[in-house]
Amino acid sequence: MTGGEVPRGTGPAARTGGLRDTARRLTTESKSFFKTSEWWAYVVVVVGILIAGNSIEGEEGGADIFAADKVWLYITLLTIGYMLSRGIAKSGVRDPYWAERGDSNADH
Repeated sequence: MTGGEVPRGTGPAARTGGLRDTARRLTTESKSFFKTSEWWAYVVVVVGILIAGNSIEGEEGGADIFAADKVWLYITLLTIGYMLSRGIAKSGVRDPYWAERGDSNADH
């Protein structure tokens, strides 16, 4: 038996009385990006950096403490970190679904 098949008598085809004896179990790479906590943390921190960059100013006409170049540098570094974390998360995680359904997110 290979990793993509299930034994006879199990799976959706057997439970629903389908004609097929076996069902192939397929996988997607991982969850969609917007369903992950990394994405929402990334968005919140980027918004926070943009707000901080806009609101922090120097003393009475002095130099800007948190200038635009620093803001965009921090956002770029954060983006690189997010991309690396998503790549690592997607490298070994699989989201299984049955071939008959084709829908990995069905609730029924």
